[in-house]
Amino acid sequence: MPTHTLHYKIYNSVAALPQQWDTLAQPNIFLSTAYLSVLEQSAPENLTPHFIGLFKGDALCGIALAQYINLNGVNTLGQREKGFCLREYFFKKFSSQVLVLGNNMLTGQNAYLLSDRNDEVAALRAFENALLELKKQYRKKGTHINLITIKDFNEAELPNFEAAGYSGYYKFCTQPNMIFSKREHWDKMEDYLADLSTKYRTQYNRARKKAAGIEKRQLCCDEILQQSATIQQLYLTVAGNASFNTFHLPEHHFYTFKKLLGDNFRFYGYFLDGKLVGFNTLIKNGADMDTYFLGYDATIQKDKMLYLNMLYDMAAYSINKQFSHVIYGRSAMEIKSSVGAQAEPVYGLIKHTSPIINRSMECLFQYFEPKVSWNERSPFKAEVPVTV
Repeated sequence: MPTHTLHYKIYNSVAALPQQWDTLAQPNIFLSTAYLSVLEQSAPENLTPHFIGLFKGDALCGIALAQYINLNGVNTLGQREKGFCLREYFFKKFSSQVLVLGNNMLTGQNAYLLSDRNDEVAALRAFENALLELKKQYRKKGTHINLITIKDFNEAELPNFEAAGYSGYYKFCTQPNMIFSKREHWDKMEDYLADLSTKYRTQYNRARKKAAGIEKRQLCCDEILQQSATIQQLYLTVAGNASFNTFHLPEHHFYTFKKLLGDNFRFYGYFLDGKLVGFNTLIKNGADMDTYFLGYDATIQKDKMLYLNMLYDMAAYSINKQFSHVIYGRSAMEIKSSVGAQAEPVYGLIKHTSPIINRSMECLFQYFEPKVSWNERSPFKAEVPVTV
């Protein structure tokens, strides 16, 4: 039989995707047409998704997600900088137009899936060619892409990009992915609590007592829609305090998510005296539970230890429903480690389209994204093994 080289096709709408797409996407909900429809219908205003299919002859053998992000108009440095910021100015001037292979809204390898891992080097070569084709398409529309980046891979997953012909990219590792792993003997939350050291069982009990008066319940589609303005305000309270922002979710994003993913997307509201004061969201992804965005009232959060209670609630759900992991994602590493999450380094590749600027990418990257120092906590008794 004749052999076929890999070739790619770029799609700009979910409706145009080949029928076999979901067959390849099955291991990862974040590459399914249901989730990609959420992106298409309710992506941040400055983000445009593109979908890449790889083919051998007429057979679909690989799928990938790419995103164009326009950072102009977004306060990328959050509230770290007040007034005019030279760092923000130069970042926007020379790095505001970005192409990503992967999902900038999530942590983890949600970039691509292949039907045959033996084709990985050839597939990576094809994906880069697809990115370069997208770059040309944007140039024709008057948009000059500044940065091309690939995210997120752990060490075991980090493919051999060098063998695929990637050159001039800077490999970076920023904040780790915090992953909570369920132990085999944990059938209920009491089993988890029994393995905590005295100090962290006291922390758990204190947090639960502080949350007295808070009512937590899952919201359906209509309830999310009714509360959309309050949800957006609570979300922006948290997003505004982030150290680095590349987008803001539109107001009806969570409603669209629930409508299209159904029970695979769970939205929990936290109420005090009948008023919504916080929320968190979870996404079922096979054996794993991914945490998504959350929000809270800053005037309530500290007194009620709302964020810590949300982390415990997420762990409790995964244990009760026997999920293998909770993917807590980046940020707030210390408090996440205090409930049992462990840090997994994630890597990415980045390249500036200006060869002159790209020569200084390592220095520039460290300047714009300084290393975060934090203390990892060990909440379990010494005899309890902790592995990711």
